[in-house]
Amino acid sequence: MKKTILLSVMFLGSLVFAQKADSHTKIGGGKDAHGCLVSAGQTYSQIQKKCLQSFAQKVKLVEQNPTESYTKQTGVIFSKDMKKAEIFLPDGKENSMILSKSGKESVWKKGEYALSPEGKGYELKKNNVVIYK
Repeated sequence: MKKTILLSVMFLGSLVFAQKADSHTKIGGGKDAHGCLVSAGQTYSQIQKKCLQSFAQKVKLVEQNPTESYTKQTGVIFSKDMKKAEIFLPDGKENSMILSKSGKESVWKKGEYALSPEGKGYELKKNNVVIYK
């Protein structure tokens, strides 16, 4: 009887320990400062104010002159009033960058970057050179 009770206590103790360990372990790893799951490719959108996957956005741009053995892609999100565009550059210091347009202008700009409509899509220029289309 004592053995049965002892084994039961040991078994229940191991179950409680395992459940506590599982509750602190997150599959896929870390989150960024906004709580976005980095291993799932999530990044924080300043325009939408939520975590999203930039590569899964409707507007996608492809690197035009890759320097690596692979081609990079980026996503673009527009504000509801279409006055701001958020781009997610893979090599950027920040996760995303907000470009703005003023008046009836059809180009969103920030510093050396400009996003403009081109045919059925868009192109992103840096210093007047197309880097994504």
